Amino acid sequence: MKGPDPVDPGLSSSCRPYDIAVSSYIPFLAFAALLAVAPGPDTFLTLRATVAGGRRRGLLTATGVTIAGTIQGTLAATGLGAVLTHAEPVFQTIRWAGVAYLTWLGCSAIRDALRRDGSVWAVGSRGNEVTALTALRQGFVCNITNPKVLAFNLAVLPQFVGADQGLPVLLAYALTLVAVGAVVLLSLVWLGSLATARLARPGFRRGVDGATGVVMLGFATALAVEA
Repeated sequence: MKGPDPVDPGLSSSCRPYDIAVSSYIPFLAFAALLAVAPGPDTFLTLRATVAGGRRRGLLTATGVTIAGTIQGTLAATGLGAVLTHAEPVFQTIRWAGVAYLTWLGCSAIRDALRRDGSVWAVGSRGNEVTALTALRQGFVCNITNPKVLAFNLAVLPQFVGADQGLPVLLAYALTLVAVGAVVLLSLVWLGSLATARLARPGFRRGVDGATGVVMLGFATALAVEA
């Protein structure tokens, strides 16, 4: 009479990749938090939108950034991002679109900072009114035209997630970056709205706009000269 089949050691090891992914998630979460608090174009754009236009505009801008980040994270997890980054014409088109958009944002911010009519800086004034779609679009385009976001996802995810992991695990890690970044942006909107309420002087907002413009032009230059 045939006895029970021996336990295949491969069965017990089949869950090891999943265990490894779970064990590396906490360090990855800490890494994502450190990354999110590092200032970038999305951070400065959201801060400027909040200080210049109030909490609603800041939230809409942050939402646009988050939607674009979700798209980029999904592309990286599914492997389509690798295809895009290796398609040189596509990658360069995205890169130069990002350079142009960051330059436009920087010049616009500096132009607004140099305005002599400080009345346009009062929250709710017609000088600072933008539609919900415009605020959402600004955040979305700022993130989606930055190829470094996609390239960063492709470079970092393999360091924490093994190559043998499935799409659900890769998506979980990629979207964790987006979620942590969204929390930081929402915190920035909250802090920015408090600053707007307490520091209502036009000079303060003009200073934020001028600083944001210089930083945006710096990011545009760095992206343009990148090999």
